[in-house]
Amino acid sequence: MKVAIVHEWLDTYAGSERVLEQLIAEWPEADLFAVCDFLPEAERGFLRGKPVTTTFIQRLPLARKHFRKFLGLMPVAIEQLDLSGYDLVLSSSHAVAKGVLTGPGQLHVSYVHSPMRYAWDLQHQYLREAGMERGLKGLYTRNLLHKMRLWDRASALNPDVVVANSTYIGERIRKAWRRESIVVHPPVDVQRFALRAEKEDYFLVASRMVPYKRIELIAEAFRRMPGRRLVVVGDGPNAPKVREAAAGAPNVELRGRVGTEELVRLTQGARACVFAAEEDFGIATVEAQACGTPVIAFGKGGARDIVVPPPAERPTGLFFAEQTAEAIIVAVERFETVAFLPQDCRSHAERFGPEAFRSAMRRVVQEALEGQSR
Repeated sequence: MKVAIVHEWLDTYAGSERVLEQLIAEWPEADLFAVCDFLPEAERGFLRGKPVTTTFIQRLPLARKHFRKFLGLMPVAIEQLDLSGYDLVLSSSHAVAKGVLTGPGQLHVSYVHSPMRYAWDLQHQYLREAGMERGLKGLYTRNLLHKMRLWDRASALNPDVVVANSTYIGERIRKAWRRESIVVHPPVDVQRFALRAEKEDYFLVASRMVPYKRIELIAEAFRRMPGRRLVVVGDGPNAPKVREAAAGAPNVELRGRVGTEELVRLTQGARACVFAAEEDFGIATVEAQACGTPVIAFGKGGARDIVVPPPAERPTGLFFAEQTAEAIIVAVERFETVAFLPQDCRSHAERFGPEAFRSAMRRVVQEALEGQSR
């Protein structure tokens, strides 16, 4: 059986590349395709030396630094990939990869990280944060996103099987595309985040400082709880807002960026990790539990697939219902009344390991192939 794997674009090793890494591990014979490939040499190890077949986007002027600005051309680009010689096509999609063209006798299974976020329910937030709510540039972008929505829904019919990375994304797929999906959680490197039962007296938030993460709410909440220490790890465009929220609070420590080893050590030692974002999945919440560290999280999005709240027999964390400092304060106070066991957190996190992901994807493909042959 000839297998093709289609990835969105390659420029860094992040969440969707972890999925690609495990797809390659499960189907090492597969050929690899992408819209474009500008991945640095130092980060290419997970590709196992595979050459990458790219589209005409690769050769456009300024594409190396600005390929995302060619979003409007990407539907055409992805449809030009010739996959007619393959029996099985696996796409890893958060924008256009699912739009590859296949024919009768070919099975296309698409692992969907999300419908195109900025074209659907997050369009208004995207335009607001990009400063494009008004003016000619804003009008052009709205028109582009309208066209992308039409293509996104039409191309959602291309895959034979749609796999969602969480129940939450399955709901977004149903809303945007009117399609049902199978949930397979993405792989998390739980081995790197080893269990440590002994905890220190601090709470931790580790994240990119971008608006939707709402880290400033966590900083504000702990500024109002001077008896509890918060360590904040990360940097990004929202850092000034976080610093402002933490101003004058000696119990809120802003560490900036740290290395991987230091991040693991801090996660292992924290009493709890706090998350205020509405995530598609939330790899960091699994990594925290892998360290034996419970989670205090906003109770919407992918976190609901990951965190086991009270009154469950073996809880691994708890939720707060609103993205407000007040709700976080109440959740932290409640956290201190519940007994969380590090081993329970670790055991639960192991359900999201790479082996579980590969096994689930292999099962999805096998069942689809069997259904095709009937």
